[in-house]
Amino acid sequence: MAAQCRSRWGFSSQLSVTIITTCFLILAIAVPALWAQQGDSTPPPSNTQAVPGAGGPEGDIGPYSVPKKKEEPPPERPRPPKNPPEIANFSITKDVSLVTVPVLVTTNNGQFIPGLKQQNFKLWEDGVPQSINTFNLAQASITAVLLVEFADIPYPFLRDTLNGAYAFAQSLKPDDWIAVVYYDMKPHILTDFTQDKRAVLGALNQLRIPGFRERNLFDALYDTIDRLEGIEGRKYIIVIATGRDTFSKITYDKTLKRIQGTKDIAIFTVSTGWAFRNWMQAMSGNSLGGALRDMDYLQADNQMATFAKMTGGRHYSPRFQAEFPEIFRDVGNSIRNQYVLSYHPTNPQLDGTYRKL
Repeated sequence: MAAQCRSRWGFSSQLSVTIITTCFLILAIAVPALWAQQGDSTPPPSNTQAVPGAGGPEGDIGPYSVPKKKEEPPPERPRPPKNPPEIANFSITKDVSLVTVPVLVTTNNGQFIPGLKQQNFKLWEDGVPQSINTFNLAQASITAVLLVEFADIPYPFLRDTLNGAYAFAQSLKPDDWIAVVYYDMKPHILTDFTQDKRAVLGALNQLRIPGFRERNLFDALYDTIDRLEGIEGRKYIIVIATGRDTFSKITYDKTLKRIQGTKDIAIFTVSTGWAFRNWMQAMSGNSLGGALRDMDYLQADNQMATFAKMTGGRHYSPRFQAEFPEIFRDVGNSIRNQYVLSYHPTNPQLDGTYRKL
């Protein structure tokens, strides 16, 4: 009896556990059914978070959320300016003639006279007084061509030529522009325009052995003027030569006309061989050959002086070598220090004729 009782009790306990487990299962199934019967479609809360639209790298707790960068609108294009009101196209042209006159004022010895004022000057054109508009003292760098004669002639002439050329080179300033040209049958450019004094001296050092006897001064001077025409500003030609011409294609008259047509070019001439010429004159006496030779040199001197006078330059005839440094100091003072006047001519006719000042 006791054994049966224990057996029934044991069975009843197992049955009770089974019933309880069954009830839990029914309850777990019934709960979602109750949610569905009540019409609530909202799912129960969950600890799992939704992955944002912008994903990122995976971490221990899921992907990092990286917000998307907002796209900025493109910059506005600049609006074209409004069309200005239409203005009629017109121009005003007025020709005003202004004549610039460089004036060199020197003593009887050729020394420059400084310190003059505008009231110290009076200006006439063809006998008609003119009003001076501007007045100043020009002290500036120079642009010049050193034109030297180098041919097969007696050595004393060549020595004077080289001494004069070197004296001119030593008188140059750092801002000066100088070209060196020598001529015999034709002109030869030793160095183009340069501000390097060493280049000028190096060019003169090339003059060692002359090649030809002909001395075509007119051709060389004509060619040099043609080359200078395209350069703006005031230019100078320093001619160191005997002045004789033996074989030029250009005549003396054509050379004078070319010089008359030049603009802003002044020629300074230095005759060479005066000491040697005086010696030859003394040795030849009154012989016919000596007289003809002397006449040729006198004509050469006259030609050199005419070239200088026509362009506002000066002519020098040194008798001793020691005069060359002083000559080129005077040339420097003349072309660096000069008075510059300008005026509007009362005669407005532009007929190409020359007028006397």
